[in-house]
Amino acid sequence: MLRALKRWTRLGRWQPLDFNNPSFARIPPNEAIEEETIPDYVASRYYPVRIGEVSQDRYQVVSKLGFGTSSTAWLARDLNCRRYVTLKMHISCAALGKHVDDELEMYRRIAKGPESHPARQAVRSVLDSFHVDGTGEQHRCLVHPPLGDSLSDLLRRNPVRRLPRPILAFVLHRLFLALDYLHRDCHVTHTDIKPDNIMFSIPNDLVFEELEQDELRNPSPRKELNGRTIYLSSELGTPTEWGPSVLCDFGSAVLGSVEHTEDVQPNIYRAPEVILEAPWGYSVDVWNVGCTIWDLFEGESLFSGHGEQEDEYRSRAHLAEMISLLGPPPPTLLARGTATSKFFSKDSNLITTATLSKPRPLELRENVLEGEDRASSLRFVSKMLRWDTSERSHAHELIDDEWIHGKN
Repeated sequence: MLRALKRWTRLGRWQPLDFNNPSFARIPPNEAIEEETIPDYVASRYYPVRIGEVSQDRYQVVSKLGFGTSSTAWLARDLNCRRYVTLKMHISCAALGKHVDDELEMYRRIAKGPESHPARQAVRSVLDSFHVDGTGEQHRCLVHPPLGDSLSDLLRRNPVRRLPRPILAFVLHRLFLALDYLHRDCHVTHTDIKPDNIMFSIPNDLVFEELEQDELRNPSPRKELNGRTIYLSSELGTPTEWGPSVLCDFGSAVLGSVEHTEDVQPNIYRAPEVILEAPWGYSVDVWNVGCTIWDLFEGESLFSGHGEQEDEYRSRAHLAEMISLLGPPPPTLLARGTATSKFFSKDSNLITTATLSKPRPLELRENVLEGEDRASSLRFVSKMLRWDTSERSHAHELIDDEWIHGKN
């Protein structure tokens, strides 16, 4: 670090670039794009970032990388340190409430973990944070090292929408290292593991430099509306090499050292104890990974939460799918759930007007693999998908699983 600091001092600051090229494509004001397409979108909650602007006399925005319900993401130049960073610009602090402080506190907590742990680089870090003033509102910005594609991006680019086993095994090894670090050393539960939140590092800056040059020559399409500019997101090019995967987005993370019963996780990845409002802990992350594996390796989701006549997610339909896969839930789990009576009768039968599906265990769902490889894969996933949380494997146990290391 000291050597790098001396180098930056010797070279001096980067100078801001001029991104005022007027030859950009203009999008009609009445055409909804990007964050405008999010349900319940409120324009005033979003900080109107402009490409080329410099925040904190340090971070110059280069291009928009993406958007979500609570933030937008931007590639930026760190003028002081002569490096590229990602800016995560949150919607207004008033709209986010306590959540905006919780996310930063999680990153700070994670940073205090043992520096010698091999998973430090498998978890995204925060480099800096600051506030900017919007139109009568404050917004917090988190500064991260830049990353490349997510697992979702890789799936979209693969015609069969499946990851090859060697890539998946490498990603899962890194993911379980990250969860072991979070669970045992940082006492943090992630609660939002999905392909979008697992991204790949990039060993060099070439793709960022190329995006910068492209933005200077061919500015991003945009629309002007009520004094604010909304840009189309840019895609990074394909790097010459990929770095290891990194677990990202701690906006929904919680302390694992206290008991929780609140609703968490993406719908189709929700653990049964979360649906039943039973106390839950670190093992919801393990269940979450088990479901994600099916998406990545089998090319389909393990659960949908859709009933026979439904096209929207329903917790009852999700529980019915779990029963089809795993058999009936144990009475001990049902007894702990404060929402159990909404879904199950006193004799532990699921309350539903639809006919329950015939049992379809993992063995009947898997149709890609053969032989011992298939058996090993099913054993691996089944260690994570258990009704009883005490029967689910821990992250540190799964790091060395035979499936990950190809011992079959």
